[in-house]
Amino acid sequence: MACILGKPKPSPARLLAFELVMQVNQEGAFANIRLPELLSKSKLDLADRAFCTELSYGTLRLQGRHDYIATKYLDRPIQEIDSKIINLIRIGIHQLTKMRVAQHAAVSETVEVAKHVAGESKASYVNAILRKVSINDNTLPELLNLPNLQRLAIEHSHPEWIVSAFYDLLKDWQMVEDLLIANNTPASPDVVAWPGKSSMKELVELGATPIEGFVNGANINVIPVNFSPITERRAGVQDRGSQLVIENFLATFEPGLSWLDMCAGPGGKAAYLFNSLAARDPKAKFLANEPISHRAELVKRVVNNSQVISVDGTDPANFTELYDRILVDAPCTGLGALRRRPEARWRKSLNDLKQLVLLQRKLL
Repeated sequence: MACILGKPKPSPARLLAFELVMQVNQEGAFANIRLPELLSKSKLDLADRAFCTELSYGTLRLQGRHDYIATKYLDRPIQEIDSKIINLIRIGIHQLTKMRVAQHAAVSETVEVAKHVAGESKASYVNAILRKVSINDNTLPELLNLPNLQRLAIEHSHPEWIVSAFYDLLKDWQMVEDLLIANNTPASPDVVAWPGKSSMKELVELGATPIEGFVNGANINVIPVNFSPITERRAGVQDRGSQLVIENFLATFEPGLSWLDMCAGPGGKAAYLFNSLAARDPKAKFLANEPISHRAELVKRVVNNSQVISVDGTDPANFTELYDRILVDAPCTGLGALRRRPEARWRKSLNDLKQLVLLQRKLL
């Protein structure tokens, strides 16, 4: 039994993982943006940073499965559980079922975090739930009796509407399961050298591997917060799919054109485009628009403040000039980025789709 008496001594890596999970689930933070910020302010060593990343990303990615397990032992509906408690339970279950952490350590260390952030009584509750999880079978054999849709949604921790959407496209349950497994497989980060600020030569010298067929793209085998061009904001963490959008967009480049990024937040494409234009044509006019203010602030970190505005892109009256090239990265389901964005699957529902389509049409 985990000891819950005395002054709490939470593991710094687990405490930081809890902070991230709370900020993502309760405050709407983006894990891929917020985690590097938290790590950069921490004193964690390399091993603890890797552990924290695996624990927090894994918990967010698989929290649907973890919630299914937790509901077997909770004394009330999960929706009625305090957010701190349920996130602590998720973190504990992830260690118990998906990481190489000894059972006693998974329970006791999570309880120490619970004591620190939620107090003794709530820590006792977390302890009780995790102890029950630790002594029971978590392979979920009962799922074999469920229809494919429900089975795959629980086992691979995806909302049912996403599993259903994949089946509508693929028409094959095994292909759907393969895709769900791929979504849950951690990927090493893709990065892009921002022209004029860093180069492929520098990235490679620092250990990155060039991505074949890409102009400035590379893959790194370390967490981005330990890669100096990223921390110095001379390069960006960016999926190769996003890089490809900008590289194709720049294929239309001519000197003297004006460029608008209509939906720029959180700023990855805008940064690549902005720096590419600055290197090719310093006089080119560039503007980034992001209607959501806190996302606009993220864009300002990687683009000159004077070239970032925050207006409704569906209203042409908000724009005083015409542009030769306009990039519209319209709000969407995010289904193409589930592998690298652990919380994305929980951010949209089927009811959002109709509104998304209307918004996309208005932006176009």
